[in-house]
Amino acid sequence: MTKDFSKKPLLIELDLTFFSDKTEEPTEKKISDTRKKGSVARSQELSMAIQLLALFLSLRVFGNLAIERMLGIYRWSLGSVISDYIKSERRIPTVASVHGLMSDVYQQMLLIMLPFMLVGFFSGLFGTGLQFKFKVSTEPLKPSLSKFNPINGFKRMFSVQALMNLLVSIAKIVIIFFVAYSDIKSHENELFILYELDLTQAVALIVDLVIDIGIRISVIYLVVGFLDYFIQRIRFKNNIKMTKQEVRDEYKDEEGDPEIKGRQKQKMREVSQRRMMQQVPKADVVITNPTHIAVAIKYDADQAEAPVVVAKGEDFVAEKIKETARENNVEIVENKPLARALYTTVDINAQIPPELYQAVAEVLAVIYNKKHKRG
Repeated sequence: MTKDFSKKPLLIELDLTFFSDKTEEPTEKKISDTRKKGSVARSQELSMAIQLLALFLSLRVFGNLAIERMLGIYRWSLGSVISDYIKSERRIPTVASVHGLMSDVYQQMLLIMLPFMLVGFFSGLFGTGLQFKFKVSTEPLKPSLSKFNPINGFKRMFSVQALMNLLVSIAKIVIIFFVAYSDIKSHENELFILYELDLTQAVALIVDLVIDIGIRISVIYLVVGFLDYFIQRIRFKNNIKMTKQEVRDEYKDEEGDPEIKGRQKQKMREVSQRRMMQQVPKADVVITNPTHIAVAIKYDADQAEAPVVVAKGEDFVAEKIKETARENNVEIVENKPLARALYTTVDINAQIPPELYQAVAEVLAVIYNKKHKRG
C-alpha cells in the first residue's frame, strides 16, 4: 500500500535565511554593535603565549635571586627546627611551634612568588585586552537562557571550531614534548653529573633548564598565537558578513527609508510654500518674465535697508503667486531680465544685492506713483 505524501503537510520548515548569501563586508555599525556584545576576534593561544613569555623572561632575570631567597628560607626554617629540637627538653617540636614556623615560611614564599604571579596576571590581561583594544563590554556577563541550552552546548562540542581546538591542543602537546626532549638531550652531560653538585648548583641548573625550555616554548607559542589570531580575525569577519538585504535594512535604519524621507521633504516643501504664499498679499510688487518665473518683493524702510524677496517660484508656483497677487490687488510687472536675476541670485526672505538696486527701485517707483495717483 503506497502513501500519498503530497496531501500531508510538510512538518519541517526550512529557514530560508540559512541559504542567504552573506557576501557583503560588515559595516562599521555592524562591527561596533558586535563588539558591544562582547564578540571579538580573540586568540586564547596568543594571550597564553604572551603570558608565558613574560613569566619566563621575568624568571630569567630574577629567577636566581628568587632561588637564593627560597634556599635561604629553607636553611632558616631547617635551622629553626634544629634549634628548637636542641633547646626543647622534650626533644620534640610542638605543634604550635611547627605551625608558626610553617606560617612564616608560607608568608615568605608568597612574597617571593608574588611578583611573578603579578607578571603572569597582568601580562595575560594585556594579551587579552590588546586583541579587543581594551574596550570592556558587560554584555557577556548578562544572564541569558541560551547559555544554558544543552543543544547549543552540543553544537559547540561537535563544531568545526571544537575540532580545530582539539587539533591545536594536540599540536601544543607535541611542541612541548619535542622542545623539552631536545633541550634535555642537549644538556644530558650536565644532568648526568647532577648528583655531584651541591643543592644550590643543582637547583640552579634545573631551573635554568626549565626556564630555557619555557622561553623556547613561549616563543613558538607566540608565533602560533599570531597565526591563530589572524585566522580568528578572518573567521570573525566571515561570521559577521552581511546579506545585501541586511545592508539595505541598516541603511534604512541609519539614513531613513528613502520613500519616507521623500514624503517628509515633500511635506516640508508644502509647508514652506504655504508660508511663502501667505507673504504674497503683503508684497509691493510681483515681477514676472512673464510666464515661467514670478518674484514677489516687499520694501519696508523701517525693517530692512533694501527690498526683500518674500516669495518666488517658477511654472506652477509662479502661476500660484500671480493668482494670489491678483486676488489681493498686488501689482504684477513684467520684466524678464530682472525676474530671472532675482530668481537665480536672491533667496526667499533675503535682501536684494546692490547691483539690482537700480532696476528694482525703478519698478517700485512706478508702483508707488500709481498708488499715489489712485489715492
